[in-house]
Amino acid sequence: MLRFENLSKRFGKRVIFQGLHHDIRAGCVALCDENGSGKSTLLGILAGAIDADEGEVWLGGHSLRSAPLEAKSALAYVPDDCMAYPLQTGRAFLELVASAKKTAVDARTLDLADRFGLTPHLEKRFEQMSLGTRKKIFLTATTLGKPAVVIADEPGNGLDAAARAVLIDLFKSLGKESAVFFSSHDLRLARACEATLTSFAELGAAA
Repeated sequence: MLRFENLSKRFGKRVIFQGLHHDIRAGCVALCDENGSGKSTLLGILAGAIDADEGEVWLGGHSLRSAPLEAKSALAYVPDDCMAYPLQTGRAFLELVASAKKTAVDARTLDLADRFGLTPHLEKRFEQMSLGTRKKIFLTATTLGKPAVVIADEPGNGLDAAARAVLIDLFKSLGKESAVFFSSHDLRLARACEATLTSFAELGAAA
């Protein structure tokens, strides 16, 4: 469901990584590597938010290079800062994602929002939210449209113990049918999600 081959990225003369490759079917995979290693850059490339210098990415069988609309329609992306439009409300964001996925915000999504403790915050604007609240809004949106691939950058950041328990249940559930690829510095969280652990060294030739 998520496949990438020969991915390389440089910033100026600095090689961030090169020759990365992986093929993920249903299940959870956690990229656990040191801070500053390029985890956010890799996840941004996989989500189509950053251009790779070399290589190719397939999401749900669609090439991100030659069929970007189809590829991104198979994706749910949770970036690190989770800042959408600052003036947009949480509810409006969920409705926008649902519209893009040609679906609706249904009872399952609203139930997850409630389990995350979001119900009192859905009418707040993103600029009024804490990092944890923004993160939970984006995580809730992963239930919309049954994405084939879920990519999440440090999904546990800003979450308290109760919200982390909901996150673990969510990723274990999504991993039954989707490829869930996330970065985390927290090995306990990754293992609780029953994720396969990986690193840049295992993905290819780390810089």
